[in-house]
Amino acid sequence: MRPTDDLDSWVATLASVDLPPMRSRAVAGDGFRAGVVTGQLGAVRLAEFVVPAGECFRDDSMLRESDGQFCQLYLHTHGSTRMRQRGRRVEAGAGDLVLVDPGQPLHVVTTAARYLTVMVPRSMLGLDARELAAMAGKRIPGGQGSGALLSALAVTAVRSSSGFGPEEAARSGMALAQLVTGLLSTQLPSPRRSPDEVMRERIRLFIDARLSDPALTPLLVAGVHHISLRRLHQLFSKEPFTVAALIRHRRLEGCRRDLEDDVHRHVSIAALARRWGFGDPAHFSRLFKSTYGLSPLDHRRSSGLPR
Repeated sequence: MRPTDDLDSWVATLASVDLPPMRSRAVAGDGFRAGVVTGQLGAVRLAEFVVPAGECFRDDSMLRESDGQFCQLYLHTHGSTRMRQRGRRVEAGAGDLVLVDPGQPLHVVTTAARYLTVMVPRSMLGLDARELAAMAGKRIPGGQGSGALLSALAVTAVRSSSGFGPEEAARSGMALAQLVTGLLSTQLPSPRRSPDEVMRERIRLFIDARLSDPALTPLLVAGVHHISLRRLHQLFSKEPFTVAALIRHRRLEGCRRDLEDDVHRHVSIAALARRWGFGDPAHFSRLFKSTYGLSPLDHRRSSGLPR
């Protein structure tokens, strides 16, 4: 953890970490104590904070379009916090979790506290925008069930993520995202989904966990879920993607994110393609260009990263 013992250093530290921007109005003076440690598991970002009593905020002038692609979950381990976003107010204490939109203004008032944040790309969650918006700013008790499990895993993950290899980190990030999906799903009104919708969610989560497997096909998906291939196609007949197209889309999105990520700057494009289940580099390159308009190499260069 990067500790600081004065307000100016703390403000500089907050500005240096790759998280949604916040301005601090922490109380300065004797006994000032703050610190942060950050980590990353694939596309999932993690941070643990120790903060003094005070407040911080994000206004319209600080919003970044890229942050809106994520959902941010606060996990409180010590102290208490009051949050306000989109007109909603919530009070959270030790053990509580709160979902916020990192792409929207936010106001936070806290006692001396310790908390974690988990930022998950919306594309990795088995929930739609309407459902996520309904849960934003809601206090979720984290003392039992999936909330307690998520809190424990997040604490361990943020402190040890630097020891993960790229593939292990990506798989662990997917597992953490699935756990977040499961936790948030329990907060939705019941019954929230038909049996077909529940099955589609299970299938999507299975696909996300097996993207690196070149053998992942609709036939395999149907077999694992004990349904016929015809039934599988029927389940997704009114969805934006067929199962084959969904597998291809998720793999391409994973490759695109990795090509833009400085963490993978020294990993070859062929290796990134294999990591996401593309066994033929030439086929991957053609598919990527037809989808995004640039070759993988040109896309990486446009992100400011070397070949």
